[in-house]
Amino acid sequence: MISKSGFIAAAPVLFVLLWSTGFIGTKYGMPYVEPFTFLAVRFAITAAALTILAVAMRAPWPATWREGGHIVIAGLLLHGVYVGGVFSAVSEGVSTGVIALIAGLQPLLTAGLAGRLLGEKISAVGWIGLMAGFVGVGMVVWERLSIGSATITGMMFAVMCLIGITFGALYQKKFCATLDLRSGNAIQLAASAILGTIAAVVFETREIQWTGEFIFALIWLSLMLSIMAISLLYYMLRIGQASRVTSIFYLTPAVTSVMGFMIFGEALGALAIGGIVLAGAGVALINR
Repeated sequence: MISKSGFIAAAPVLFVLLWSTGFIGTKYGMPYVEPFTFLAVRFAITAAALTILAVAMRAPWPATWREGGHIVIAGLLLHGVYVGGVFSAVSEGVSTGVIALIAGLQPLLTAGLAGRLLGEKISAVGWIGLMAGFVGVGMVVWERLSIGSATITGMMFAVMCLIGITFGALYQKKFCATLDLRSGNAIQLAASAILGTIAAVVFETREIQWTGEFIFALIWLSLMLSIMAISLLYYMLRIGQASRVTSIFYLTPAVTSVMGFMIFGEALGALAIGGIVLAGAGVALINR
């Protein structure tokens, strides 16, 4: 059985591997459904599964409405705004490279805000690592930075991703650090499912093509991303500094690029490989 120290060491690795599959799952599922409809179904399934689990295991629920409100706000930022922004940006023609680069500002933005909001201090070496990580992300996604058919609305959705993941992580750390990962995540996903449903009713046709690829993407993103990866992120935020935890997001474009190379045969040139090394070095400096 794995020890607590072993799990703490393994959590960032497992999180990066799972989180990096998000774009892969999106690529499989998006051709068959509109973004808000996809998210409404995904969040509803995971919320129901976690609610059943929480009730069966007699997990504690929020003791006050105030506590529950904080949980809902953090969940809407991390699930609704961030994930909804990613799906919507992709549907508007924004390349994954552009989304990754914009979202790559998140560790820098988090570090800048964490001092004021959480009292965290970043050393000079830590700032060097943050800058190196961002440059590494840029090198990894350089060949995918084409604006292409992206719309202004799509770019706004990409910026929305950055806002959601940054302020969601900070809010989670400050107000929801002790939430139960079963009941708390169930509440967050239920709130996000309601938000996604409203958006789908207002803006979309809500048609779904129930293909094998869509069902696979739905199951994978629901279980591995919305439950396992998010739970790992919340656990790491509970025990570590927000600026250090969020620095590992620098590694997701690198791992996603390797997965794209292995699964879809996407190009992985010398510049991208150098960026992977630099991003890894930056994260190591931040967390040394």
